[in-house]
Amino acid sequence: MTSETDALRLAGDFAPASYDDWRKLVDGVLKGAPFEKLVSKTSDGLIIQPIYPRARDAAPIPGRAPGAPWRIMQRIDHSDAAQANAQALHDLENGAGGLELEFAGGPGARGFGIVDATKETLARVLHGVVFDAGIAIALNPVLGRDNAGINLADLVEARGFEPAKVDIRFNYQPLSTMAVRGAAPAPWPELAPPFARMIRELMDRGFKGPFALADGRPVHDAGGSEAQELAFALAIAVTYLRALEAGGISLDIARAAVSFRLCADADQFLTMAKFRALRLLWARIEQACGLAPRPVFIAAETAWRMLTQRDAYVNLVRATMATFSAGLGGADSITVLPHTLALGLPDGFARRIARNTQLILLEESSLAKVADPAAGAGSIEALTAQLCEAAWPLFQEIEQVGGIVAALQQNLIQQRVAATRAAREANLARRKEVLTGASEFPDLQEAAVTVLDATPVAFVASGEAGIKFDALPPMRLAAPFELLRDRSDDMLKKTGARPKLFLASLGTPADFTPRASFAKNFFETGGIETVDSAGFTDPAALAAAFKASSASLACLCSSDKVYAEHAIAAAKALHDAGARHIYLAGRGGEQEAALRSAGVDGFIFAGGDALATLTEVWKRIETA
Repeated sequence: MTSETDALRLAGDFAPASYDDWRKLVDGVLKGAPFEKLVSKTSDGLIIQPIYPRARDAAPIPGRAPGAPWRIMQRIDHSDAAQANAQALHDLENGAGGLELEFAGGPGARGFGIVDATKETLARVLHGVVFDAGIAIALNPVLGRDNAGINLADLVEARGFEPAKVDIRFNYQPLSTMAVRGAAPAPWPELAPPFARMIRELMDRGFKGPFALADGRPVHDAGGSEAQELAFALAIAVTYLRALEAGGISLDIARAAVSFRLCADADQFLTMAKFRALRLLWARIEQACGLAPRPVFIAAETAWRMLTQRDAYVNLVRATMATFSAGLGGADSITVLPHTLALGLPDGFARRIARNTQLILLEESSLAKVADPAAGAGSIEALTAQLCEAAWPLFQEIEQVGGIVAALQQNLIQQRVAATRAAREANLARRKEVLTGASEFPDLQEAAVTVLDATPVAFVASGEAGIKFDALPPMRLAAPFELLRDRSDDMLKKTGARPKLFLASLGTPADFTPRASFAKNFFETGGIETVDSAGFTDPAALAAAFKASSASLACLCSSDKVYAEHAIAAAKALHDAGARHIYLAGRGGEQEAALRSAGVDGFIFAGGDALATLTEVWKRIETA
């Protein structure tokens, strides 16, 4: 090749690969295994194919302005107003484009938050913030507390700023707050008129909004699926539209008063498809209202449920992928939860990393330069369409029972979310879904991360609830495994040592290394420290090594071939040496009865219920 022209000419000699061409290559690798082996399903039952044909005639979905960056938002959630103000000014000076004000007791406060939304507190938190300098302010008012929106509007006007020139998302979200609490101060027909009047007042004062937030976070936080999150958010938005129209606001103006927020998690393709699907679904509702579709504002927040307390730095990777996906999916603004939020109130370092995650993706990776880059990609287009087809019937079902409030009162949504959450937790327990650092690849020697010395704010709802129903409580997927690690830390603190398990490796390294590595990962996920050993064939030498390890538990590790020759004798030797409980890495197969007779108490293997096994191990340890 002698020149760039030659390179281009040679590249042109290759015909474009078709779906059939790729399928032949895949079938060749499978060597007779069924193609369906590579097909997977989402929690909504959507089919994910290993390869897709190119989507023909696909057009970008209208959303964020072409080439425009999303808005980098930063949480302000310190209970001390002066500290919150210092954080806000520092964030704005170092790349943030807006402030996400979280108040104690709100659905996204995560145990912290600004203590109240009085005029005095807002003035202190936002001291020095120039409202008309292109800075976005997103409120997250707390239902039944200080009237944050009106108080902020008063502050803006008192400081001499023109309401039409400020970028404030008032984010009134009574329905999502009700869903998280499982209660409301009064029935919705009593709450809707003052809700509409308040928004009408802000409009009349010249603020451009949006004012009402259709927030999908409660469903995602509670373990729900993508389609459930979409249906929930759509149903809330439609309820707000009805309330505003009943309050004398035309539908065309009312729709501009409503915005959305969805969670972004580390599943790149599903997150991208979910944000794209919301725009298509909302456009369908606009058309049903007799309106020409217009891009709606969609905010993204990285998912709370994917955060881990253990190996918290892996949260940086998850947040990066979530931000990447939401940005490419067309989010108008993104808030990154700091990687230490599950452990406490994040310090300056964690906040800086959350901010810089977005800055790097925008400024160095230029992710916003292309409008809807997923358009035409077979996999994303297919997932987008499937999500629309799955979410729309759920939305219709909510509407058929009387809307979002009736669906919550009948626990329709809660039951669907609970079933999805249970299935998700079962997959995590069996490690079919993985949270690195928590359910897989633990680090018992990890260094502690720092958080601010701040006590979580306890929120107590005032007055009696007018209506009650099952709540949609937030959860973190890693929590069950983290509880086991907490027990290990407590034992280490009290006794100076963690519980130990002896890896009784048999044969040569080629024989035992795969299963010894599996067993080490398996038990240390539960906080049980493993003691490695060289390969043994002599039962007496194995017993001596076990006694020298100071472990009380043991796990046989080797290949099926070596097990057939040595496992029974090895199990007897370990039992006689005082092992209180003996496991074998792998399935028992035809030898299971004989192995159990020799002293093997349990078997660990891929796809088994790791959480149940580890919980049982801890019961034995604590009983002993």
